[in-house]
Amino acid sequence: MPLQAADRHYAAQQRQAVATLSAVEAQWSTIGSDFDAGWVRVGPRIAALVAAGQLGSAKDGARSVVDALAEQNIDVDPVAVPQIRSFAGVAYSLDGLSGGSLEPLLYGAVVHARDSSAGSLEDRLRLGSQFLRIVVPSQVADASRAAASTAITARPGIGYTRLVNPPCCQRCAPLAGRIYKVASFQRHPRCDCRMVATNEANHKDAGYSIGPDDVKDLTKDQRQAIADGADMNKVINSRRVYTRRDGSFTPARSKDGMTTTAFGRGRKLTPEGIYKVSATREEALKRLRDNGYVL
Repeated sequence: MPLQAADRHYAAQQRQAVATLSAVEAQWSTIGSDFDAGWVRVGPRIAALVAAGQLGSAKDGARSVVDALAEQNIDVDPVAVPQIRSFAGVAYSLDGLSGGSLEPLLYGAVVHARDSSAGSLEDRLRLGSQFLRIVVPSQVADASRAAASTAITARPGIGYTRLVNPPCCQRCAPLAGRIYKVASFQRHPRCDCRMVATNEANHKDAGYSIGPDDVKDLTKDQRQAIADGADMNKVINSRRVYTRRDGSFTPARSKDGMTTTAFGRGRKLTPEGIYKVSATREEALKRLRDNGYVL
């Protein structure tokens, strides 16, 4: 069974995402028919609301590491302290490797609404809202994961196990329950998997295994192969669904290890991006310090 700390963290993260999205949509509904002019008024408010949601989510993400380790009776002192505010007000890229300004990302709601072929203002507002319903919860969750991963990296000998929320997709299923010693977290848009802090000795008790009934998008042939005795993970991996260079799990990167997905000027590596380009935990911690993620 999952740790109680993991369940509490998931519930808190969901509440934070719902509250943030509700406040954002309330602002979006007042933008008016002149989207660009309206955005000048509501855009900064929406960005501030998302940043506040990220701040709360990041606090809970860092706290979840402490709670999960305590529940497993793992006592490891951190060598650095996560700076929670550094995880808020950031537009995390699709692959999670870099971050930029929030407002340009959220402006996508205007683009969807203004450039659509919908005839009525109501329909245009709905299209913009649909965009926000995808982006806002993802950005709130990314802040939590970034803070949790940093808190994990700051503790020698601590890694994480991936905890999925069934029914999950087959991109996430093969990754569930493993122990990861480096806090790099593969995810896709709207992914609600969690990282649970643990160590190699305890990781089997910190998560749980996934069976075919927990995977929502297996094909008929895949299910038949598993029923015939094939290993589920090997069946899924044979389709290479989580190794495509589509921005989901294996992003296209430049030579310096940074993602090709940008949010304009001021782009910097996220904690996830730092883990990708760091050969050791010590190197990752130095980069985390240099970028203001820890003290």
